[in-house]
Amino acid sequence: MKFPVPHSLENIANIIGCYYVGDANFPVLGMNEIHVVQPGDIVFVDHPKYYDKALTSDATVILINKKVECPEGKALLISEDPFRDFNKLTQHFSPFRGANRAIAESAKIGEGTVIQPNVFIGHNVEIGKNCLIYSNVCIYDNARIGDNVTIHAGSVLGGDAFYYKNRPEKFDKLLSGGNVVLEDNVDIGALCTIDKGVTASTTIGEGTKLDNQVQVGHDTVIGKRCLIASQVGIAGCVVIGDFVTIWGQVGITSGITIGDKAVISAQSGVSKSLDGHKSYFGTPADDFRKKYKEMASIKLIPELIEKLDKIL
Repeated sequence: MKFPVPHSLENIANIIGCYYVGDANFPVLGMNEIHVVQPGDIVFVDHPKYYDKALTSDATVILINKKVECPEGKALLISEDPFRDFNKLTQHFSPFRGANRAIAESAKIGEGTVIQPNVFIGHNVEIGKNCLIYSNVCIYDNARIGDNVTIHAGSVLGGDAFYYKNRPEKFDKLLSGGNVVLEDNVDIGALCTIDKGVTASTTIGEGTKLDNQVQVGHDTVIGKRCLIASQVGIAGCVVIGDFVTIWGQVGITSGITIGDKAVISAQSGVSKSLDGHKSYFGTPADDFRKKYKEMASIKLIPELIEKLDKIL
């Protein structure tokens, strides 16, 4: 998330009520999660295990719960609770705004686009030309939709990220201030759910097609001309390349990468990054032919045991 205008380190510290290490006028341009930070961004870290990763990331402002040596060219925001204060910044720069009409006045809808009854379109949504939005679709604030996009009935674009901190007394939710981006010629089936990014965009690339009942987690980036079949569940922060095919009921864990032109067969479980230009099957997903050879070998085990018993 980039701020509308640059802020000073001192100003940001005043917003969240913490002290800072660095020049009071040090420029702060935005805030992001660790995997998408850029110079000028704030990143938060609240566990020693991840201090080095945050301090050496592209972020130039680190919101941290311990005073540590500040890397050259960077600044620190020292907080008792970085998770809480990151939420404060999200609330400040991307506050929730209630709606009093089905299509917000600030929404921009392109020429030739058809909006069916009972569609909700939030603040600052942009929809391109010649799109078709079927009934009961919900498009949350700040979504960006390209030209020639079809969204079938009941789909939701921009739900909150499934991201919680387990505190002793409750699960504490990380607020979502990002958005959803659909590029040109994307088709979204019925009853799909695409969560917005925590601070950045969840993106569906040009020409990609989603079947019915597909879940796409926060900050996931799907490339161009992918085919994703029914009931696929994709966790947050996944990067899927171009021309990838994912068949029905595949589950994909968070934070991994799937290479260009990979094919994942139905009901597979993807728990690690997969190279492109290969076919995969099984749980955990592995090379298609290798997995089927393993299954064929397993079927031979009872016969081998029977032969062994006769020998003994």
